Amino acid sequence: MNIPSLERYLNSFGKQIVKQAKENLSAADKKGALANSIDFFVIKKGGSITVRFKMNSYGAFVDKGVSGTKTKRSYKDYKGKTKSSPFKYKAKQPPSGIIEKWIKRKGLKGRDKKGRFITHKSLSFLIARSIKKKGIQGISFFQKPLMLGMKQFSSKFGKAIADDIVNSLRQQKIA
Repeated sequence: MNIPSLERYLNSFGKQIVKQAKENLSAADKKGALANSIDFFVIKKGGSITVRFKMNSYGAFVDKGVSGTKTKRSYKDYKGKTKSSPFKYKAKQPPSGIIEKWIKRKGLKGRDKKGRFITHKSLSFLIARSIKKKGIQGISFFQKPLMLGMKQFSSKFGKAIADDIVNSLRQQKIA
């Protein structure tokens, strides 16, 4: 099955989604490993062709958020509808060790009620407990470009398929 127009269309679609997702992460000041891990593949198998996106596993948590024990979090899906996050904290809270490294990197200092400095370990525990209660709001860094891409490229999708059909018919007529 020869489908060059559709394949070009899907490559263009994938590149656009990845580019916008990375820009959204950059705008949200979340550059780094997650942004670098976002990629896509056009897969041809049998008589079908699809686009698959990949990213680090925690990308779904950043995109869709995580509900806390006290606060429900939501995100906008690729159809533009607000949905509750499928993820939530239950018994465990985020690991304090990772938060402690972040505190040190940012140079943050916590204080107790009397104004005395507290240890990084204590501050990281307090932040982790707060995250468990409040959750993490999703930023829809991937869902938004997917929604826009579906709207923008949907008209071109039909044209790509039509071009491939016409070219296929011309090749059969010549042969």
